[in-house]
Amino acid sequence: MLQVSHVTKKYGKVLACDDVSFHLDPGSVTVLLGPNGAGKSTIMKSVIGFLRYEGEIKVGGYDNKTSEARRILGYIPELPSLYPNLTVSEHMEFLARAYRLSNYKPRIQELFRRFELTEHTKKFGDELSKGMQQKLNICLGLLPQPGLLLLDEPMIGLDPHAIKELKATMEEMRQEGRTLLVSTHIIDSVDMLWDRTIIMQNGSIRANITKDELEKDGRSLEELFFAVTEGLEPEKDEPREDGEA
Repeated sequence: MLQVSHVTKKYGKVLACDDVSFHLDPGSVTVLLGPNGAGKSTIMKSVIGFLRYEGEIKVGGYDNKTSEARRILGYIPELPSLYPNLTVSEHMEFLARAYRLSNYKPRIQELFRRFELTEHTKKFGDELSKGMQQKLNICLGLLPQPGLLLLDEPMIGLDPHAIKELKATMEEMRQEGRTLLVSTHIIDSVDMLWDRTIIMQNGSIRANITKDELEKDGRSLEELFFAVTEGLEPEKDEPREDGEA
């Protein structure tokens, strides 16, 4: 569903991502971990098409900046970017029309119910608390039901009920065969919710491992993270792409 091949991104002389390659299978949840400045957000923004970069990114077999890929791809940014003069309902209506969705109103009501926004639909974007803004941010990302959804620190600012609903929604999406890439530095927020983890540090991938492989190794995700990022884990060769010798 997502193929990232040899992506390199520099900000001036700063190398934010250094020859990063990985792929995500359909119907999987991948957690992108790393300390601050590891390159996680740069990769996320490259995939969504916000940045120029060297290398290649394909979504569902299409170049990520094509209209075909954009129909598949969804994004929940770390910081909500709402219109101050639109109400909660108007935000959702605007997005539905932009995506040319059909029969979307029942889904909007269901998202409002799950994320406790039903009583706030007439409030403007700048009237919402930070937690409510994040809930609306999540609803906007979920509304189009994308085949590939990128979530950047999605649980920051959420209350326990919203975290529970978001995790349930992510599991439902996985069961439907959708693919999720979740970037975070809060390990316990995604523990038990992932199929594969990719750990980045200093712009490079330091580990790329499935949950089953980690369990066979007898370690927790937290143990692996600190072993890798604190220099206790020997670096492993990157997995070869299909067809490489």
